[in-house]
Amino acid sequence: MSDFLLFEQVTKRFGTLTAVDGVTLGVQKGEFFSLLGPSGCGKTTLLRMLGGFETPDSGRIFLDGKDITALPPNLRRVHTIFQNYALFPNMTVWENIAFSLRVARRPREEIRRSVDAMLELIRMADHAHKYPAQISGGQKQRVAIARALVDRPQVLLLDEPLAALDLKLRQHMLLELDILHDQVGITFVYVTHDQGEAMSLSDRIAVMNRGRIEQLDPPAKIYEAPRTGFVAAFIGDTNFFEGTVTEVDGDYCKLAAAGFGDILCFNDKSIAAGSPVHLSVRPEKIRVTPTPPPPEKGSRINVFRCKVTDIVYQGTYTKYWVLGGGHRIASIKPHSRFLLDQAPITWNDEVYCWWHPDDGYMLDQFTAADADLVQMPPAGYSAPKPTSPPLP
Repeated sequence: MSDFLLFEQVTKRFGTLTAVDGVTLGVQKGEFFSLLGPSGCGKTTLLRMLGGFETPDSGRIFLDGKDITALPPNLRRVHTIFQNYALFPNMTVWENIAFSLRVARRPREEIRRSVDAMLELIRMADHAHKYPAQISGGQKQRVAIARALVDRPQVLLLDEPLAALDLKLRQHMLLELDILHDQVGITFVYVTHDQGEAMSLSDRIAVMNRGRIEQLDPPAKIYEAPRTGFVAAFIGDTNFFEGTVTEVDGDYCKLAAAGFGDILCFNDKSIAAGSPVHLSVRPEKIRVTPTPPPPEKGSRINVFRCKVTDIVYQGTYTKYWVLGGGHRIASIKPHSRFLLDQAPITWNDEVYCWWHPDDGYMLDQFTAADADLVQMPPAGYSAPKPTSPPLP
């Protein structure tokens, strides 16, 4: 399948800063595609070049087989939604949605039908004659989307559109956007620094860092099989282990981690003995228990003695930080039931930390800066013990 939207070796500089560095990526027609990364990684610059607001220093951009690199914004069937919605305050909701159709001098009856259909789609028909100051933030967002979609662009660009909303409304609008995309079938290109937004909405995600794409894959693969240390640390939490392969046994190998001992891991990359390795293990894959794992788990489980250094209760789960062999490890335990008669794990407890070899993933690339992205309490930190201990 050929790419509906294609960036081909696109580079953009601002003075000595290279905002986008030789990016090549393709987006399929009708796809919900996200550009994800920290501030300054180049994702918004890519979006602005697609919208025609910036011109690449080199490379080309194709839309539906047509080179649009030098095409002005008004000649591209590409619309953008920004954080501030940019609604006209002196126009009603109906007039805001109708604006682009009126500028294009569409027939009056066509405008009426199109705007009314959009109002029904975003469930705002009862608010058609209100002004932006009279509706909520979430409603303004829906009006901005309807205005961008009313003349059926080929691509809708969304530049951190939920950043100004509070948490509950943002969660609601995520569902709204997902449903709306399914209904209209238009290609969405979504820019965000919020991993949760990208993971919940996207068909595929391009994770960007310093103007380049670190990984481009569906959300599940981005999370479960990160290629680089940056991706592993930026998408959720993770634990990094560094060491050397000491033994290869079929599909598995032993990794000697300094101060920690041998770690058994799945050798999906066929790495030979003597090779240096960086391993990523997600916190929810690691169990922390007061007793060793049950015998039925087998002998190939990684098991280590550790001490609990911090606990954070989050309602649906508890997050533990433990220390063992000089390594600080994060573990997440979901709460499936409420047990008052079970003694909870608490601060300074000696515990067993264990996980299956299949739950670690070897990284292709790793830098020391990647470890700085991991959300761990600072060395030597110990939170005060609460009067009521967290649930087990």
